[in-house]
Amino acid sequence: MKIVLAGSSHWHAEMHLDAAHSCDAEIAGIWDEGTEHARRFATRHHLPFIADFAKILSSPPDVILLMGHPSTVPARARAVIEAGIPLILEKPAASSTGALAALRDLARQHRAFVSVPLPNRFGPAVTAFERLRQQGRAGAVAHCQFRLVNGPPQRYAAEGVAWVVDPAIGGGALRNLGIHGVDAALSLATGRLGLKAVSIENRIHRAPVEDHALLVLEDSAGALFVVEAGYTFASMRPGGDFEWRIVSENATLIDYGDRAICATLDDGAIVDLPIELPATRYRLCMSDTLSRLTRKAPPAISIDDYVAAMSLIDAAYEKTGR
Repeated sequence: MKIVLAGSSHWHAEMHLDAAHSCDAEIAGIWDEGTEHARRFATRHHLPFIADFAKILSSPPDVILLMGHPSTVPARARAVIEAGIPLILEKPAASSTGALAALRDLARQHRAFVSVPLPNRFGPAVTAFERLRQQGRAGAVAHCQFRLVNGPPQRYAAEGVAWVVDPAIGGGALRNLGIHGVDAALSLATGRLGLKAVSIENRIHRAPVEDHALLVLEDSAGALFVVEAGYTFASMRPGGDFEWRIVSENATLIDYGDRAICATLDDGAIVDLPIELPATRYRLCMSDTLSRLTRKAPPAISIDDYVAAMSLIDAAYEKTGR
């Protein structure tokens, strides 16, 4: 499977490269809007350098992983979809949900393969819960908590992507980090998922975007979902405070990132789950995506899922007047 990484300056580029290598994919080239950045990235990793994006479309790989500035990604994504090339679309892919919805509509029109890497869908608690559901042992979801709190917003400036915390471009902690939790809630919800309570505030950093957000959501079956996102972890190092918790009638599953457990009521068991660190879950996401491409199956996480999560986040911002 040949893949082009288009957007080497994105802060997830190294993770995606690692994921592609772990799947034994052939890296057909490295491209970025910043030509010298792409050249250095390609040289450092002994990979082909692509200077012109048009060459990717004229000699297409099996899939393009597109990432970059939200102001320019939509036009490039449109070109990839119209060229009929499978696409892995990294977030943030647009500065507004409207622009993202337009891409979704185009993808539907072309029946395009557009996968969105939200790798916590492949974390140990989520996958173990899905196995229990397939065995008929999970029972109804009762309540879930999804927390992703990383270091201060200035770390993005240090990584050369200060636009991530520009409210007009990247948005705040809820849009950048909270989308993982909102997507998790949507994937587990029964029927409509509605907002019960919202808190979006600048609690520490007084930046133009919020540094902490908390949503309380409820689905049509009465299951409760709490999503917490923030830039309030006291470290500039990668990672932070992470917890994925799923509670159902027969199971409690908790994923702390570096350890995870599953407790089941019917057999009295409490077991440790196999670990995949959040930073390397892109490997699982990439493996699933490439497998689905090979089988001509739709992506596990589509642009429709992305738009649904963004729409709910928009509703949360509107509720607080942001």
